[in-house]
Amino acid sequence: MRHRYWVYLMASKRNGTLYVGMTNDLPRRVHEHEEKSFSGFTAQYDVNLLVWYEEHRYVGNAIQREKNIKHWPRAWKLKLIEDLNPEWDDLDLHLI
Repeated sequence: MRHRYWVYLMASKRNGTLYVGMTNDLPRRVHEHEEKSFSGFTAQYDVNLLVWYEEHRYVGNAIQREKNIKHWPRAWKLKLIEDLNPEWDDLDLHLI
């Protein structure tokens, strides 16, 4: 069985509040953000649009990528999003 891990960026709106996360079940995790299943940062700031994600085979790689992105300047995160998703579409509709 192939393991899959995702690093992802959620946003409140275009150029809005951003959240970087990592999960082994992206559709479930996005649904949790959308439904505000947990109180905290994403619920408080209404961060519920999936605007960027990438898949990793190894959990260690995904964890390291998430940590790296979290420390990036905001401008780098915006470029990452806009290179993949220039219209800031909600990508949850495109999940497998």
